Amino acid sequence: MADTATAQEFDILVLGGGSGGYAAALRAVQLGFTVGLVEKAKLGGTCLHNGCIPTKALLHSAEVADSARSAEKYGIKATFESIDMTAVNAYKDGIIAGKYKGLQGLIKAKGITVIEGSGRLTGQNTIEVNGTTYTGKNIVLATGSYSRSLPGLEIGGKVITSDHALTMDTIPSSAIVLGGGVIGCEFASVWKSFGVDVTIIEGLPSLVPNEDASIVKNLERAFKKRGIKFNTGTFFEKVEQDDNGVKVTLADGKTFEADLLLVAVGRGPVTADLGYEEAGLTLDRGFVITNERLHTGVGNIYAVGDIVPGLQLAHRGYQQGIFVAEEIAGLKPVIVEDVNIPKVTYCEPEIASVGLTEKAARDKLGDDRVETQEYNLAGNGKSSILGTGGIVKLVREKDGPVVGVHMIGTRMGEQIGEAQLIVNWEAYPEDVAQLVHAHPTQNESLGEAHLALAGKPLHG
Repeated sequence: MADTATAQEFDILVLGGGSGGYAAALRAVQLGFTVGLVEKAKLGGTCLHNGCIPTKALLHSAEVADSARSAEKYGIKATFESIDMTAVNAYKDGIIAGKYKGLQGLIKAKGITVIEGSGRLTGQNTIEVNGTTYTGKNIVLATGSYSRSLPGLEIGGKVITSDHALTMDTIPSSAIVLGGGVIGCEFASVWKSFGVDVTIIEGLPSLVPNEDASIVKNLERAFKKRGIKFNTGTFFEKVEQDDNGVKVTLADGKTFEADLLLVAVGRGPVTADLGYEEAGLTLDRGFVITNERLHTGVGNIYAVGDIVPGLQLAHRGYQQGIFVAEEIAGLKPVIVEDVNIPKVTYCEPEIASVGLTEKAARDKLGDDRVETQEYNLAGNGKSSILGTGGIVKLVREKDGPVVGVHMIGTRMGEQIGEAQLIVNWEAYPEDVAQLVHAHPTQNESLGEAHLALAGKPLHG
């Protein structure tokens, strides 16, 4: 970390040095504020140390393993031997260490005062850290999230969370993943590539239930083809474990057995015993309730990131941190609603989406006010070279802008940049259709989909 605090009064005092907290701190010093940043563990938070970065490193190792297995298809004489988890972890940890060192240097260079220790809100403008009280004219709460479990489901032994899964030095021969959302699908994808027999248990009717129905259909088909098993539509009842592994029982009596159970049922807000309620903040199931401008309604206290109800994504945290710093400075930043924040699920195949699903658009606008268009990646040259299938699906308000873009396919997460600009800038298909998309790229699939929706398909 940067140097420990010497000053005790700041323009802005931030509790939590993860994505939302350090983004708020960096933008605040740009705007001329003095900033104190309280962090009990390591700068970078969940995202850097046991979330986004390490999981994506594992997913890249998984992609390399799959490439080795299929090398002959591409005319390359190579053989897949085994997964060396010690080396995989060394690669992963090296990425984290490099990014952590860079972040520490950045925070120090910008003149942000890092206050090491566990902080607690003790008033409308005070935070106590290790017995010392620090004062902020404005307070930003950014205490992040933790791996949640279910009532009565104890973590321990062969029942693990994603935190444990990221530090494993051996590979199980079989695993059950409880939860078919983003985290569950990503770990199931990694483990399958590593040679694990994987079964996903999801109580809701489908995997990735927040995605468009067309994307869900494509993912479930792809997972079946990969040999990833899943059981949807029935809720978890109990788990039993012994020296041989775990036995999971569902509400309908169906049972599954494996070496271990990964609990991936989402993340809860870190807000307990931090003085929030005593200070007058409103909490709902642990989440801090704010207005649309992220103000808590108490003093000059704001909240950002995973403790605010909505999408729990690092880039949402960054955006909210920047937003609050600019709000405090009186710049009146533009609100970005959760629905228009880009989402990527980094399993194989990747899912990328932004905006309204077809169902949500029909619910909001009415059936007769919605148009959709699907472009199949089978028609995309680069996707064929990569050996992937999938689709790009557009959702449009009739005679109006594109309100949703939904994509699935190997590496399609890289296309979310243009997609989120299209949705957030309320572009019409005709606007995008006249732009030039480089050939041969997967980005062309976005262009082709918009050409088709504009009524002038080129390769369709």
